[in-house]
Amino acid sequence: MEHQILNTILSVFALAFGGVIGSFLNVCVYRIPRNESIINPGSHCPKCNNPIAWYDNIPVISWLALGAQCRHCKEPISWQYPLVESITATLFLLVYWRFGLVVATPVYMLLAAALVLVTFVDLTDWTIPDQVTIPGIVIGLGCSLIAMFFPNSGLRIEHIHSDIAVIDSVLGIVAGGASLYLLDKLTVLLLQKRGMGLGDVKLLAMLGAFTGWKGVILILIISSFVGSLVGIAVVAIQRYRGTDDRDHYLPFGPYLSLAGFIVVLFGADIVGAYLRFIGLSANAM
Repeated sequence: MEHQILNTILSVFALAFGGVIGSFLNVCVYRIPRNESIINPGSHCPKCNNPIAWYDNIPVISWLALGAQCRHCKEPISWQYPLVESITATLFLLVYWRFGLVVATPVYMLLAAALVLVTFVDLTDWTIPDQVTIPGIVIGLGCSLIAMFFPNSGLRIEHIHSDIAVIDSVLGIVAGGASLYLLDKLTVLLLQKRGMGLGDVKLLAMLGAFTGWKGVILILIISSFVGSLVGIAVVAIQRYRGTDDRDHYLPFGPYLSLAGFIVVLFGADIVGAYLRFIGLSANAM
């Protein structure tokens, strides 16, 4: 009974903490592409520049209470704000439910926040900030070292990381970066059109640092599958509306981010199910 109560309290905390971090991510999504400080000045309306009071900055709740408009200038507040907060809160809750009270939980919460930031910056600005991916590569490599010495940290993904996790991390960085870089060059050479950006290359290298080279393969499979489904849907909608645009591009960062989060949380289950399906033991990986 006490365990259930504690678990409920920690779940609520994870959800609320995720919402608060999501609120901060909204600031980052707006300011990073504009090369503005994410610390100063404090939260303010981008339309009238009036400071936002703490009671108007409660994740999701304030947006609903204000009727999705600024208290001062009455200009509409984008739906992106509660969406980012809700997604981040949900991801934090999923991380806690998956890993519980281990070292991996705050680490993967940080990774989830980074992936949300990457996704919305890429969707709105078509860039992936180096401020996220470069430190992320270093942190991922550091986590692989922790996983080697502290196997109960939750940072070693079963079936994906070997006992020497740091080698998997280094190979993941190389495989993640090289695969998309070569794909970009091949696309430009053969199709004479833009391929992957360097931001995608660094993003997959960062994810490879956390998941290893086997995780990179799984991320590429999942992201390509999801991206293909979305691309087909977009083309179908455009043709239905009579606005078929064959030169239309979709940013790939959001698909990589989604796939990376899936692999971190469920990669062990996916690989384990695949091994059972083909009749191999877990030791085969």
